[in-house]
Amino acid sequence: MIRRMYGVMAVVSALLLSAGCADKGEPTASAGPRTIRPVPGCGTGSWTDPSDLSPTRAPARCEPGAPAPEPLTGKRRLTIATGTLSAEYVAPLQVAVDKGEFAREGLDVTLRVLPTPDALPLLAKGEIDALWAAPEAAVMNGVRGGFDIRWVAGNFSPDPASKSGLWARLDEGQNADDVSMADSRLGTMIGKGSVIAYPMEKALERHGGALDRIQYQQLGSADVLTALQNGGVDSAWLLDPVWRKVDGDPSYAFLGGQPPGEPLGGLLYGPSLLNDDDGVDAGVALLRAYIRTVNTYFAADYKKNAEFVGYLSKLLKIDRTILESTPALRMDWEIRAGTTDRLQAAYQAQGVTEGTPLPESRTVNRTLYEEAVGHND
Repeated sequence: MIRRMYGVMAVVSALLLSAGCADKGEPTASAGPRTIRPVPGCGTGSWTDPSDLSPTRAPARCEPGAPAPEPLTGKRRLTIATGTLSAEYVAPLQVAVDKGEFAREGLDVTLRVLPTPDALPLLAKGEIDALWAAPEAAVMNGVRGGFDIRWVAGNFSPDPASKSGLWARLDEGQNADDVSMADSRLGTMIGKGSVIAYPMEKALERHGGALDRIQYQQLGSADVLTALQNGGVDSAWLLDPVWRKVDGDPSYAFLGGQPPGEPLGGLLYGPSLLNDDDGVDAGVALLRAYIRTVNTYFAADYKKNAEFVGYLSKLLKIDRTILESTPALRMDWEIRAGTTDRLQAAYQAQGVTEGTPLPESRTVNRTLYEEAVGHND
């Protein structure tokens, strides 16, 4: 989840003004009832109960090549914004473009690099169609202000062997159980209002801290580890593959990371793919191609395939040794129940959102990926 968070409250105010959103009501347009049919190759394993929060939950899967393409009657051009094209979590989108999976659905997809604060007003106005990011505080505040945006598909959860997350520097003779995070200094390149607030809160609570009892020090990507090593901060949120540089060093302790089995980001749709039948057709087609890409290329530990790792290295422009230094991500298109509730609670604890938390009906729409795999309650 490599993203950089900007001044959330100022940004959201600008977003609401630029989108002309003063209304706090529900979206005014919606697609009609849709028929969901069984999908060959997508059986009972293509859907898991959203309430299952088990860290050992196997992600939903169809057979390779499924769900099969169902091309739209006419070509549809779609733009997906993403904060980067080089991170591993963007690989399914990059592969779907490169392997022609979107094209097989009649979609002409452009991936456009934009930070989330810049993309949000464009998404709300329909000037871009989807955002590959996460339901950050800025997104929640935008929806509360009237933006018609929904989280429609997950992206990944970490391998249990991953130690991307909160690391603390230990004093001589200290062990991880003795670490106290109360009133400590935390270094992070992401800052307040990011989805890491939720897993960070869980890790802090285990060590006597809280989101409102630490001092945040936002640093550049190259400075986070340096600050931890030279004593500039007491702890740091280290991303892939940076944590490898302290793993096994008795001077540092891993305190916790993203919950296994619970994606915290993925695809966010705006009104162009949510609010009329043609738009929803295109939105389902996009998800069908994304899900097919996961099932075909990322179904299991894709880093065991040396040829595919070489392909990804070139496609993502990531050094192969760096790509191989961390466990494979568990690509997962589903969204767990209550994730946006837990995220909003963490944002409120950080002081970056106000007001009554949004219900899941205002933040999440699972019906599109359910249609793509043929799941009907």
